[in-house]
Amino acid sequence: MITNLFNLDEIRANYTFKGEYYDFTTLNNGHINNTYLLRFDNDGTEKCYILQQINTAVFKDPDVLMANYVGVTDFVRKKVKEAGGNPKRESIKVYYTNDGKPYYLDKDGRYWRVINYIINTTSYNFPDNTEICRKAGKAFGNFQKLLADYPAETLAETIPNFHNTVSRYADFEAAVKADKVGRASGVQKEIEFFVNRKKDCSVLLDLLEKGELPIRVTHNDTKLNNVLFDKKTGEGICVIDLDTVMPGLSLYDFGDSLRFAGNTAAEDEKDLSKVKFNMDFYRSYTEGYLSAAGDSLTETEVYYLPFSCKLMTLECGIRFLTDYLNGDVYFRISRPEHNLDRCRTQIKLIEEIENLYVEMLSVTQSIYSNLK
Repeated sequence: MITNLFNLDEIRANYTFKGEYYDFTTLNNGHINNTYLLRFDNDGTEKCYILQQINTAVFKDPDVLMANYVGVTDFVRKKVKEAGGNPKRESIKVYYTNDGKPYYLDKDGRYWRVINYIINTTSYNFPDNTEICRKAGKAFGNFQKLLADYPAETLAETIPNFHNTVSRYADFEAAVKADKVGRASGVQKEIEFFVNRKKDCSVLLDLLEKGELPIRVTHNDTKLNNVLFDKKTGEGICVIDLDTVMPGLSLYDFGDSLRFAGNTAAEDEKDLSKVKFNMDFYRSYTEGYLSAAGDSLTETEVYYLPFSCKLMTLECGIRFLTDYLNGDVYFRISRPEHNLDRCRTQIKLIEEIENLYVEMLSVTQSIYSNLK
């Protein structure tokens, strides 16, 4: 069977599936890889698999990508089993091809992988309440704890300098200087905002260089919809979308989660009066995160949790403005000033975080102290 999306006969010739195929559904929440749910009838019971086309425009070396992916998922499955959990529901499994490879290369040069489908789960695009935030924080905290003793130095950088804010700032300076499309004169206020916060960009990397922060396995895309929640218990049971798993700082994952979940408005909201930082969500997420990851983190990591929220928002704002100055060549836009609107939203969120920073420090330390 050949669809306009993939050649099922070719895929089935390279994998051993249980049952008779009868249907598929397109699932593309991740926006990077093309993802499909394959359905099979296995003696009257539905058996499903996730089929994903690896986006080689983003991940240029599938062998390196899948080495990271398999190493981390196998490790997590082992840890879940050792802890008495259910690895079939609480971890990702990579199915190997019939010739023992973690992916399949089709005749058109496209790379595919097959992973397990976890039934009776749901995900959320936005946090509706503090309990969802708490459970998402716990899921990402548990992910960090499960991988605390994984040899992060053995992982490759699938996207080099992904959260290197010093490098991102250098790209921003180059964009301002080049002014390729003549936009710099109209955004001097925004440029000045980031220039005034240049020193913030190197804080965590300086601590890393001094040996005061450890390199860890990081997810690097800790949006809420990358947690699967059990429909029965409501708990966050599995962290998914592991293509950007790389060596990095745990603070990157925490800060990026709250940059997203803590914002009361859309990332591209034009009405900046709607952009606030939700302290209730911050408190709940931090409670969940530290309840799971707390004893695997250093005191320095915990102290810089609030700062990480500012830094990841700063990095994102810098990237949006850089792209706007370069002529909108990276982020997809739907209106002429889309990237500028995104940048301004991040700036407003940074200002909110700066105003709440003392409170965020106090809340974090209080939660951490209560866990000891």
